[in-house]
Amino acid sequence: MRTALLVIDMQNAFFEDGALDAQRDRVVGACNELIAEARKSGTHTLIVRTEHERDRSTWTLSMLDDDQGFSFHGTGQAEPLPELDIAGLPHMVKRRDSAFWGTDLLQRLRTWDVDTILLAGVSIHLCLAQTASDAYANNLRVAFAGEAMGAEAPDRADAMLDVLLKEYRQSKLSQDDALALLRG
Repeated sequence: MRTALLVIDMQNAFFEDGALDAQRDRVVGACNELIAEARKSGTHTLIVRTEHERDRSTWTLSMLDDDQGFSFHGTGQAEPLPELDIAGLPHMVKRRDSAFWGTDLLQRLRTWDVDTILLAGVSIHLCLAQTASDAYANNLRVAFAGEAMGAEAPDRADAMLDVLLKEYRQSKLSQDDALALLRG
């Protein structure tokens, strides 16, 4: 298997939520450990960020309904968490929950000859889950880096993971197993 590490939405905007902020140290620490191992092993790593435009052109239905955007391009909200060790890594901007929607992610993974993605970041029940679902639709295997993920609604995250793990045969890994996957 050829694996790529995707670190999703580890940005200031998402950690403004108190529930996610309480998980920040754990999630960032685990992500940094995965990133360090990926660098060491030569595993492709992609930092995926959500950004929107103030003119509402990139807003989701819920943002439009609530008349409230966030993570605007060029703002501090859209910036990666400062303690995340991502220097020199490629970045990709997305506009929806799935990292596949409207991006060149699939092309990048095909170019890298990847058949498995290791997902880390936030939020489990939204962006990670939607990316995992779309990966399945593209015949890519998915593993979730359990300790390197967070969610503001743990009950919904657990329910979503239950479906993905059982129905799509995806896996949730301990940190040691995620590191081993990156090592090959």
